[in-house]
Amino acid sequence: MNDKTSVPATSAAPRAVRAPRRAARPDGDGARAALTPEAWIQAATELLVDQGIDRVRVDVLAGLLGVTRGSFYWHFRDRDELLRRVLEAWRQQATEGLTARLEHAHRDAREQLRDVISLPFRGRAANRAARVELAIRAWARRDDTARRAVDEADASRIGYIAQIFSSLGFGIAEARQRAFLLYGYVVAESLLASQGSDAQKADRARFVERLIGQALTPVG
Repeated sequence: MNDKTSVPATSAAPRAVRAPRRAARPDGDGARAALTPEAWIQAATELLVDQGIDRVRVDVLAGLLGVTRGSFYWHFRDRDELLRRVLEAWRQQATEGLTARLEHAHRDAREQLRDVISLPFRGRAANRAARVELAIRAWARRDDTARRAVDEADASRIGYIAQIFSSLGFGIAEARQRAFLLYGYVVAESLLASQGSDAQKADRARFVERLIGQALTPVG
C-alpha cells in the first residue's frame, strides 16, 4: 500500500539507471564522505526496479556511482547488508511512514478509508511506489529475507486498515476481513495499472467507496 503505486511488469528493454547526484569529488576518502549510505541504497533500489535483483551487485553499483568497490565497504559489510538496508528503507517509507501520514492527516475514520482508496492514483509518487513494490515482490518469490519483508508489510498494512474498521464499531474478525478486501483492491489497482482508462479507474474507486459507505454500520 504505498503513497505511491501503479505500474505493471512490461516486456520493454530495461532503461538506464540514474545514479543519485553527488558532489564532484575524487574517489578516496573525499568520495567516501560525499557518497552516503542512503545514496547506495537509492542506487540499489533503482537498479532493482529497472534490471532485477541479480544486477544489484557491488561492482555494478560502484561503476554507476563513479567510485571504487572499496568505497562500498566503507559503508557496508557486504552485499547482504546493503540488500537488508534496501528492504528496511522500503518498509519505513512504504509502510511505517505512509500509515503515520494517513493517521495524522485525518481524525475521521471514514476520511482515512477514502485516503486508502485513493493511494494508487496519486500521480508520480504512486507510480514510483508501485514500481518499487512490484520489483520487491518479484524478488520475494526467490528470496526468504525479501519474502519475510513483504509478508510483514502486508500484515502491517492490513492491520492498520483493520484498526480503522474497528474504530467504526466492527468486531476484530470482521474488521480484519473488511481490511483484507480493501487492501486487496488497493494492491490490485497498484499492480494492474494498465487495466482500464483513467475514467474506468475513477469509476472503480467510486464504486469501492460507495460499497464501503453503504456498509459502515456494524450489524447488531
